[in-house]
Amino acid sequence: MTATAEQGAHEAQAQDPIAARAFSRFEWMIAFRYLRARRAQGFVSVIAGFSFAGIMLGVATLIVVMSVMNGFHIELMNKIIGINGHVFLQGVERPLTDYDAVVERLGKVKGVTLALPMVEGAAGVSSPYQQTGALVRGIREADIKRLPGIAANVRLGTLDSFDTMGGVAIGQKMAEQLSVRIGDNVSILTARGASTPFGVAPRMKSYPVVAIFQIGVTEFDGLFVYMPLEEAQAFFNKEGEASVIEAFVDEPERMDDYRAKLDIAVERPMIMTDWRQRNKSFFDALKIERTVMFFILTLIVLVAALNIISGLTMLVKDKGRDIAILRTMGATRGAIQRVFLITGAAIGISGTLAGFLLGLAVAHNLESIRQFMNQLLGLNMFDPTFYLLSRLPSVVQMSDVLTVVALSLTLSVLATIFPSRRAAKLDPVEALRYE
Repeated sequence: MTATAEQGAHEAQAQDPIAARAFSRFEWMIAFRYLRARRAQGFVSVIAGFSFAGIMLGVATLIVVMSVMNGFHIELMNKIIGINGHVFLQGVERPLTDYDAVVERLGKVKGVTLALPMVEGAAGVSSPYQQTGALVRGIREADIKRLPGIAANVRLGTLDSFDTMGGVAIGQKMAEQLSVRIGDNVSILTARGASTPFGVAPRMKSYPVVAIFQIGVTEFDGLFVYMPLEEAQAFFNKEGEASVIEAFVDEPERMDDYRAKLDIAVERPMIMTDWRQRNKSFFDALKIERTVMFFILTLIVLVAALNIISGLTMLVKDKGRDIAILRTMGATRGAIQRVFLITGAAIGISGTLAGFLLGLAVAHNLESIRQFMNQLLGLNMFDPTFYLLSRLPSVVQMSDVLTVVALSLTLSVLATIFPSRRAAKLDPVEALRYE
């Protein structure tokens, strides 16, 4: 009889007379004794260590990646919708000259928080140093101060007296591209200028920069130029007319309910599109990427679970004599199976718990970690020029965390079934024949 089996049997008889009870102290004691490193089973312990590390890293990676994907989705939705609105209405059959009346009717619809008319037009913007393309938007001062993506993100200058100052508001990235500051002039050029006997002549006009905003999406910070509505109407030859009416609602996820109400409220033929249609391909791609990343990273946990199978299989082979002795002393097949199930499950549960804590710690401090790594290595990880956002977003959703933890625990427990059943089926006579 080996020392482990003999000592375990004696201690079980002394401490737990009812050894037949499922998951008794006898079974737990033997299981945890097998987890301890011994010279003879050092290789088994190494495999158990790799299994623990693999599950820990797999769970932590899944939590961090899911949190980053959630952060991307929420951050981009807030940024994109915060500046572009939830619903867009354009006139049909006749110009949108009655925009004030339409805006007033839309404002009375329950759930609509803001409706505003705008004039939009593509143009070129230049300074003495550089030039770039832009989307110029004409908007009233009262409306731009209520626009979620702009009013709260003005970094330099002011929007006060926006209607009367005759200036424009531009994004931070555009200001850097043009090398301009508050008070500097930028020239705006449009091909749709004044009508002449020889056709439509381009129009160029100089405007001072009165405000610089930073939305946080580099593409938007380098694209939009805001000017007073009346000035935009004159500049784009749309006197008394609006190009589009944008509306914001309380619950953008319930757009189908709002569309029916808004369609009744406008009281005139209009083309209506919402944020889902304008950004459908983008958010669909983000959703697919999130799902694919989840399944790919799940393979890390699966590989670690397979290591548990390897480790337990080797442990069963190494402990064949112990199993046979325990069986001859009265241990049932169920007890032997539970011993090895506890052994394997302990690795999976402890690895999952460690990965859970590590993943939450990293996910909640991801931006700080990024900044530290940038300073330490002198790099520019997550360059906003390529990733649209100026910071690395991370939003932990407990539903995702619970899914990852449940997946890891399930795989870990399933991985113990085969080797534990093999241990239970071991024939004591065959195991002790040559002893």
